[in-house]
Amino acid sequence: MTIPEQSKYQEADLSRLKTFDMSDLERKVEQEAFAKPLKSSASFADFTQSLPDILTARDLRKFANIIAEAANDHWAVIVMFGGHVIKTGLAPLLIDQMKKGVITTLATNGSGTIHDTEIALFGRTSEDVAEGLADGSFGMSRDTADFINNAISDDEHRELGYGEALGKALIQAKAPFSNLSLLCNSYQTDIPLTVHVALGTDIIHQHPSADGEAIGHTSMRDFRIFAHQVGKLDEGGVVINIGSAVIMPEVFLKALTVARNLGYPAHGFTAANFDMYTHYRPTQNVLNRPTLTGGRKFNFIGHHEIMIPLLFGMVNEEIEK
Repeated sequence: MTIPEQSKYQEADLSRLKTFDMSDLERKVEQEAFAKPLKSSASFADFTQSLPDILTARDLRKFANIIAEAANDHWAVIVMFGGHVIKTGLAPLLIDQMKKGVITTLATNGSGTIHDTEIALFGRTSEDVAEGLADGSFGMSRDTADFINNAISDDEHRELGYGEALGKALIQAKAPFSNLSLLCNSYQTDIPLTVHVALGTDIIHQHPSADGEAIGHTSMRDFRIFAHQVGKLDEGGVVINIGSAVIMPEVFLKALTVARNLGYPAHGFTAANFDMYTHYRPTQNVLNRPTLTGGRKFNFIGHHEIMIPLLFGMVNEEIEK
């Protein structure tokens, strides 16, 4: 009989391991936290309560509660957003939160105002970039460019910020879809909507009506307005970034520096980021660095057209409790 060769390597002796009774060990998931099946007649409140009390679902419920508490206690709630938020049809939800007194400040980049203006004036937006780029027609909407460029360069609006000037111009023009416009509603409700433009990034900069001095002057004023609003963030305050991967996170970091340098509280607030991917600047400039001196942070990954309605639906439920 052949004797099998023995391994020359020493083995761990598993018989010497310490084992424990399950009752003596902690676990992160309890069965009470599981999702619950819904009936066809279920309400939105039933739906939110049916979500598993685990990971992101738990965080989203907690964050909605934080926003509701901020609204009830009259803390600052600042929402920063990119143009994709308008393109995915979410403006009515933000307008609703403005009118309810939840959102106290809005801030966006140039693309956010372009899409919002087109919705206000024409009820449609978002072109096929690849198709327009092929024949040189991308971004060449004269109506859009001339309206925005003329609004911010008008002498009547000289001392206004970019967002305020554009909102006022849309109201004066009796934009047919003003009810769907964040610019119009912010102007009418006296809630700041500040606009932070990088020259050359927006289609309206391609047009002869673009005035670099007016763009810089009004956008710089908006930066100072925004920095003042950021100064209102405190332990009960909330800042949310939705879909801006570069410009708004960079602007927020500088505005926060200004606010703290001027002696505003601006510590201990809650920061949240919503996007379809994890990006460096929102992670560092909105979530990590600003909360090093205290506060909470949440990062939610998912499509805006699903996550934002879910968030503000939960906020409404919390406020109405």
